[in-house]
Amino acid sequence: MSGSSLKNVLTTAVMTGVSEARARIFGHVLNPTGQRSPHKILRKKLIGDKVSEWYPHDIKKDDPLFMARQEQERLSKLEMLKRRGKGPPKKGQGKRAAKRSK
Repeated sequence: MSGSSLKNVLTTAVMTGVSEARARIFGHVLNPTGQRSPHKILRKKLIGDKVSEWYPHDIKKDDPLFMARQEQERLSKLEMLKRRGKGPPKKGQGKRAAKRSK
């Protein structure tokens, strides 16, 4: 009896030693209890740079001429709407203010 129990103790000790050495050599995380660990997720590469490289550079944000042209188009459209009477009302003269005055 004592011979087989000694053999079992030695084999478990050898197996734990081998698994620890294997984890150290190959850079694995040893988890003998089997508890949940975030290591699998944290081991992955970060993908933020790849995602940002996928989308092209937005010229609208950097080019002042483009922004000025866009603003000029917006103002001309607003002026055209005002001439037709479809522009935004002056402050305090919208639908909500008309409801309050009744």
